Amino acid sequence: MEFSFFFITLMFLFTSPATIASLVQEFSYQDALSKSLLYFEAQRSGHLPYNQRVTWRHHSGLTDGLQQGVDLVGGYYDAGDHVKFGLPMAFTITMLAWSVIEYGDEITTAGEYKHALESIKWGTDYFIKAHTKPYVLWAEVGDGDTDHYCWQRPEDMTTSRRAYKIDNENPGSDLAGETAAALAAASLVFRNSNPHYSHLLLHHAQQLFEFGDKYRGRYDSSIAAVKSYYASVSGYKDELLWAAFWLHRATGQSNYLDYAVDKAHCFGGTGWAISEFSWDVKYAGVQIMAVQNLLVKELQPNQKHILEQYKTKAEHYVCSCLGMNKGENVDRTPGGLLYIRQWNNMQYVSGAAFLLTVFSDFLKSMGTDLHCPNGTVTSDQVLSFAKSQADYILGSNPMNMSYLVGFGTKYPKRVHHRGASIVSYKENKGFIGCTQGYDKWYGRRDENPNVLVGALVGGPDCQDNFGDERGNYMQTEACTYNTAPLVGVFAKLHALSGGSRLQEVVSSSAYAYDNY
Repeated sequence: MEFSFFFITLMFLFTSPATIASLVQEFSYQDALSKSLLYFEAQRSGHLPYNQRVTWRHHSGLTDGLQQGVDLVGGYYDAGDHVKFGLPMAFTITMLAWSVIEYGDEITTAGEYKHALESIKWGTDYFIKAHTKPYVLWAEVGDGDTDHYCWQRPEDMTTSRRAYKIDNENPGSDLAGETAAALAAASLVFRNSNPHYSHLLLHHAQQLFEFGDKYRGRYDSSIAAVKSYYASVSGYKDELLWAAFWLHRATGQSNYLDYAVDKAHCFGGTGWAISEFSWDVKYAGVQIMAVQNLLVKELQPNQKHILEQYKTKAEHYVCSCLGMNKGENVDRTPGGLLYIRQWNNMQYVSGAAFLLTVFSDFLKSMGTDLHCPNGTVTSDQVLSFAKSQADYILGSNPMNMSYLVGFGTKYPKRVHHRGASIVSYKENKGFIGCTQGYDKWYGRRDENPNVLVGALVGGPDCQDNFGDERGNYMQTEACTYNTAPLVGVFAKLHALSGGSRLQEVVSSSAYAYDNY
């Protein structure tokens, strides 16, 4: 790759270290994609299949739901513990499905389409089980307090497996809405390969949306046990808008688009200018989805008018990530990483990288640029910044550390994860008790005996520093919703890699948005 002396001079004057590194270093995005999908197999709960590739894991949670008389076996553990939290799990599946919807061809080219569908179906199979009646959805299995008291392998669990539900008397519109979004998005994924299953997913999605809209309330007001772990700070209105857009995309029915248009103002969709996107705060994702609807030709004047208002807020989000707003930008570390907050910051980075990648595609489809308060940005420049964040994750950072576990030669070796930090059940079936795990395994300075391949850990602090210690859970714990958005990002970058198109994207960054 060749650059003029003048371009290189400008690049080093105005570009952060992470972006400079990403411009001159190209990673194997195919390998990163493969490892990302492998991670979800390590997080599986239930009876593991014959083709399970993460061999240090074994069956677990085989009596989940038994106490309540319902089959809740399956699904995913959210992070380094063994509680199955419905809201972040549903968001994980939505983002995996969105990755396949946008970049299915690219995932296929990388040879990972089958694994991507398996990762989605492991979650959707569980949600079908959890939705036992039209107005009943099982929200959680396990108790965070008792679970955190123990340090055990999932195969040895002795903690409470009590299950919690939402219903018409104890509503949870946020949870119902997010689960509806996940199932609607997944129905699109399986539409051609498994039409019967796709129809079943859509049926549950429509019922759950009706449930969430008819009986409104925050799920953490109905389930006290979740408040200390996954409280719904943003409320439920973003999830209802999110679900409406996904159901419109899945069904083509105008009533869902009308819902998102009619409630755009009162639900905050065209009011909130947000600079983060996560399992809790969906507004930026809602606004990006609204933007995609502008590509539809058969829009009524009022629909187009409201969607343009959504677009204004989506542009605010993108411009804030790029540092191109006036005084309202996302902070960055000295190395160029987007920085929202101390605990598990990488979830916001991976989500932003995905949304910016999708928005870049929108700009290219429309043949237009993004006009931020501090300047005009091309679609390639938006994508280039998303690439810089992905590359920071993979090792273009001051620590020269890959925060995607198992990628490259230097990555976190002491991930805050019960199963990975204790000898594999396959190797030693001797029972490890609740506190025995803390005594023998948690405090060890040795590396974890099992590598949690594909996990995206919480990442460095605001100064790019990272402590690879098991007890440093703010930085070394990984979550399913951290990795999920990267599936789409890595697939897109892999499709561009090795050719002139990626060089065009890289060369578009003559300046790097460090305008604050």
